[in-house]
Amino acid sequence: MPSALPDGLPAPRDGSLPASALAGGEAAARPFGFYVHVPYCASRCGYCDFNTYTADELGGGASRAGYADDAIAEVRLARRVLGDADRPVRTVFFGGGTPTLLPAAELGRVLAAIRDEFGLASEAEITTEANPESVDPRSLAHLREAGFTRLSFGMQSDRPHVLRVLDRRHTPGRALECVAEARAAGFDHVNLDLIYGTPGETDEDWQASLDAVVAAAPDHVSAYSLIVEPGTRLAGRINRGELPLPDDDMLADRYLMADATLTAAGLGWYEVSNWAASYEARCHHNELYWTGADWWGAGPGAHSHIGGVRWWNVKHPSAYAERLAAGESPAQARELLTDEDRRVERILLELRLKDGCPLSLLREDGLAAAERAVAEGLLEPAAFDTRHAVLTLKGRLLADAVVRDLVD
Repeated sequence: MPSALPDGLPAPRDGSLPASALAGGEAAARPFGFYVHVPYCASRCGYCDFNTYTADELGGGASRAGYADDAIAEVRLARRVLGDADRPVRTVFFGGGTPTLLPAAELGRVLAAIRDEFGLASEAEITTEANPESVDPRSLAHLREAGFTRLSFGMQSDRPHVLRVLDRRHTPGRALECVAEARAAGFDHVNLDLIYGTPGETDEDWQASLDAVVAAAPDHVSAYSLIVEPGTRLAGRINRGELPLPDDDMLADRYLMADATLTAAGLGWYEVSNWAASYEARCHHNELYWTGADWWGAGPGAHSHIGGVRWWNVKHPSAYAERLAAGESPAQARELLTDEDRRVERILLELRLKDGCPLSLLREDGLAAAERAVAEGLLEPAAFDTRHAVLTLKGRLLADAVVRDLVD
């Protein structure tokens, strides 16, 4: 969750939504999920610009100890805002930060509040992110007992010098141990997050990380190219010439290595940066985002989307807690999406999926661009025949450029 928030329009203090966003049967038919942002970290990674706080950065007025109560208060606010409509929650995702810095019992209390207020759909997916050093076999067992069904570990790399550049504190191999410990605790679905393109990382380093992941046998892998965010410690080191800026051609080569290795291991891509062993192994919560469904984001700086209304909460945990203690919504601002906004966002997001985006979303210039992309090997010809734009492997490497052409 990026630390910078847009301006937007004023958000009602009671959190109320326009009637159009809550329209009866249509709203009930849309998939609904919850995101819970836990904004605490033991230390700040040099590449991270998410809305997170270490103990030294937190200041007064908020604490980890009281966070579960604050999040539960927002869950109850969500129930009041959304009314009595039957909207069982299909997915819950605890992200951060490091959610597992909180005791499993506290995370379980927030999950129980969501279940009590809304109900959980049958076979609901319940995920928490975790840093490898923030869990052990006992805490993983407690998470499973609390109702969590999926874990996502921030591995990033298996090479010590790469982890040092990223300011990651876990030791190489710990994330791989976590996969085995999660399986022993009863988790069927486990993800490992990787980052490629870190300054100082070689092709051999990246291949070794991929091989280590394959050996650990998670059923889901996310692999993202390093993005150097302005204002981060890593950006400062690059600006001072201490480290080289990642090269686009190198990043493309690393992506191809990831796709080849993960595909050979039985993990198929279903979104440009995500591979899964099966449909069940996919991150269905992220699919809510990618397909424009509804979700409520609880926590400081969290974003929500309900029926074409998008809003975001105040950033600092103290301000967040103060709003809720006063019986007010923590929303800082919001925007009402137009039909055109939603059309463009569907193209931006759905094109990244294996199923692609319908050609019916494209205008005349976009259709012409799609035809050129087929001729250039960027879109699958067979999918184009079925009226969908689906990226080829070459197209995945140039996804941002293809999207820009298609939205015209």
